Amino acid sequence: MTVPIIDALSRALPPNAVVTDPDLLAGYRRDSAALCESHLPLAAVLPVDEDQVRTTVRIAAEHRVPLVPQGALTGLSGAANAVAGGIVVNTRRMNRVLSIEPTDRLAVVQPGVTNQELRLAAAEYGLTYRPDPSSWESSTIGGNIATDAGGLCCVKYGVTRRFVRALRVVLADGRAAAVGRKTIKGVAGLSLAELFIGSEGTLGVITEATVALEPETDTPLTLAATFPDAASAGRAVTAVRAAGVVPSLFELLDRTVLRAIDKHARMGLGDAGALLIAQSDTGPHATAELRTIAGACHAAGAIDVVAAEDEAESEQLVQARRLAYPALEALGSPLVDDVAVPLSALARVIDHVESVAAARGLTIGVVGHAGDGNLHPTVIVDPNDPTTLASAHHAFEEIATHALGLGGTVTGEHGVGLLKVGLLEQELDPVAAELQRRVKEAFDPHYLLNPGKVLARP
Repeated sequence: MTVPIIDALSRALPPNAVVTDPDLLAGYRRDSAALCESHLPLAAVLPVDEDQVRTTVRIAAEHRVPLVPQGALTGLSGAANAVAGGIVVNTRRMNRVLSIEPTDRLAVVQPGVTNQELRLAAAEYGLTYRPDPSSWESSTIGGNIATDAGGLCCVKYGVTRRFVRALRVVLADGRAAAVGRKTIKGVAGLSLAELFIGSEGTLGVITEATVALEPETDTPLTLAATFPDAASAGRAVTAVRAAGVVPSLFELLDRTVLRAIDKHARMGLGDAGALLIAQSDTGPHATAELRTIAGACHAAGAIDVVAAEDEAESEQLVQARRLAYPALEALGSPLVDDVAVPLSALARVIDHVESVAAARGLTIGVVGHAGDGNLHPTVIVDPNDPTTLASAHHAFEEIATHALGLGGTVTGEHGVGLLKVGLLEQELDPVAAELQRRVKEAFDPHYLLNPGKVLARP
């Protein structure tokens, strides 16, 4: 039986741009959130330029078929999961760095360019692109913008939003729009570019991004501190920030995560209850900053505080942090939470996670960007055991609800996706939720772009 939209796409696009083989389509079914609902798409479209994206979106609109934008599928909230009866448009083939403008410190890129590729291109001019999610080697700029991704260094340099100047986007009716500007300052009209950052593909498909670059900094100095438990490490973080120090990296790993990494990569991280990794990239001031951090760690009850002896040892510590998710994944199916709280509440949310894990008999590892209050409690579950899975979801919701009660948010950087649609409703003021729906309907009145994600349709 022929499917009208597939026939239309096949006629309008090059042969290698439309994937319909079920075995190949399985690779476009979902992102890295293994426990979220997903469906085999009717087709996957792999465009190489904006014209092909416009054609795809226009045909989807004409046939009233849902369309899900995708990047590298490294997301952890189900935002890129295919929906029933829909197609996906995956932009990984749109992977050209169009220009590097060193005087203005700007890069213009297609959405399929990875963080690593952009950083390498910028390095030729002595510049760098700051956002660095843990999946920076494979995650794409388009996906990072769609989720407003953070990363290990956002405690000092900010999340993706801070670096986006301008975008080209294809809207739900197939029209292309340019939003934002290249200038550092600009307040002419509403900031439409801001709406697309973090919108998770529900308002349009990003086809080009102009992002800010910065000069490369000195090689950072690194410090590692071990603690008897994660809560005392959280108190150290609060003390460091209260002292006015802003590390360029400030990461926390609890006992469960440290054991998982040791099992996964044999890194010899020891028997500590928690590990803090801090870096300072302030050149001649870095030693003094690390001295202040060390003092706060000792005061909070650190077992040991040591400075990396060289760049290789420093990189090993940072690599341990990047291994946290794959190490936890090796224990079972991870349900990754992503709460952010005010720094003053950091120790309390860590304590709460430990109590939830104990009460429900679950393995929950805590890892995160402690310097800005963004933690990723990760519940390890057996997806084949409905009882365990249900308990994990309840724990997930308990932790997120507790974070809200502390003045926090249900997601700091992973996005809402499918995983947190209900929790977003808890966080938003009812009037704010209505306004968000009106914005969605102004851009996509038929709810064809990534339907079911972020805000539930009324």
